[in-house]
Amino acid sequence: MDELKQQILDLIGNTSSKDDVKNDMTALLEQYKAAGANPATDVLFQIGSSVYGIALDSDKKAAGGATAYNPPTVDFDYMKKFMKDVFLSYGVTEERAETCSDVLIEADKRGIDSHGLGRLKPIYCDRMDNGILFPDREIQVLKETDTTALVDGGLGLGLYIGPYCMQMAIDKAKKHGVGFVAVGNSTHYGIAGYYATMASDAGCVGFTGTNARPSIAPTFGVEPMLGTNPLCFGIPTDDDFPFVIDCATSINQRGKIEKYARDGVDTPKGAVIDDKGIERTDTEGILRDMVLGKCALCPVGGAGDATGGYKGYGWATVVELLSIAFQSGPWGENVCGIDRSTGKPCPMPLGHFFLAIDVEALCDLSTFKKNSGELLRALRGSKKAPTGPGRIWTAGEQEWDARCSRNAKGGMPVPLPLQKNMIALRDKMPSGLKEKYEKLPFE
Repeated sequence: MDELKQQILDLIGNTSSKDDVKNDMTALLEQYKAAGANPATDVLFQIGSSVYGIALDSDKKAAGGATAYNPPTVDFDYMKKFMKDVFLSYGVTEERAETCSDVLIEADKRGIDSHGLGRLKPIYCDRMDNGILFPDREIQVLKETDTTALVDGGLGLGLYIGPYCMQMAIDKAKKHGVGFVAVGNSTHYGIAGYYATMASDAGCVGFTGTNARPSIAPTFGVEPMLGTNPLCFGIPTDDDFPFVIDCATSINQRGKIEKYARDGVDTPKGAVIDDKGIERTDTEGILRDMVLGKCALCPVGGAGDATGGYKGYGWATVVELLSIAFQSGPWGENVCGIDRSTGKPCPMPLGHFFLAIDVEALCDLSTFKKNSGELLRALRGSKKAPTGPGRIWTAGEQEWDARCSRNAKGGMPVPLPLQKNMIALRDKMPSGLKEKYEKLPFE
């Protein structure tokens, strides 16, 4: 499979006409898929579709010639149980499997489909299969005070390391007013908003972040150096939902650029810069060059300093520093997930940090919530732009809307690629999954 992948990469860098490349690439992608690559998660298939207009014969047959497809809705409880059973089949303990599945299903409940079921196979199971992430590693507390802790995750599942560390920060805050936990040697921990919400639900202000594989170029630079490094806060309010802001410190991520390609539109200027320092807008070319390492994402604020790109660059750097400095952790190429000498997957030891501030240590919680809610309602009730959607949201509200909508519909949509992932996981594991899930809801 690695050899096929390299052939496809070489072809993407080919300067021949698009039609010539398309014919050769179609054949290689069919072989690549037959060798086990997943079209739902591998960016090479996305480039084939978005840039070259490739539709694989195997996909056409699977679609049965249908022109439209409405994915089935599956109950949240069923989906969480399935994900928990998958983790159990990998040797994750009962308690940790429950936690891991809760983090993932919470993303789907909030409408953040990129970080829920969609991550189960490619980010967690496939990495456990490749031996670069481990299901059963112990969490070690390396150093601890009344208000702080330094933790080593042992390259275990970030989905249980993250909740453990935020709960530790909350417990310290409840006793001493504030708690801060830094963790190293962890792995992808899901939606950062899960942890900020843990804190806000406990009557605390929550703050968390994590580093990631290098994607963002520094202001006035062109080399990917920083991750898309989310910066996340959760603040209690008297609304039905907390104020939770969870967003990357880059303007876009690759998935948004892939959507631009599907829509046939240019990428906004200032979102991507190439190795020659050119702010690129040619979406198809950007996708090709990102795979070849010739483009980088720009921080919030854009390339250069004319629109404040140095601000997003600074915030991305803050997240990176808090994710590696306490922990003496790796960054940049050392968390890219690929061994450049062999092209094979390698561990991505990530760092996270978690801060909880107990509101009651400073003021009455109900007063704090009332004050927060009054401001947020004033923002939502302020004058609307006549050319806008007629509504103003505050952070966390759209996720609450998604939760209400999905609950009313009976669960979450499961599109064909994720159905295939579920079937593949069920059929490959020897520990009773096939017997327990002999017929999945969409079969």
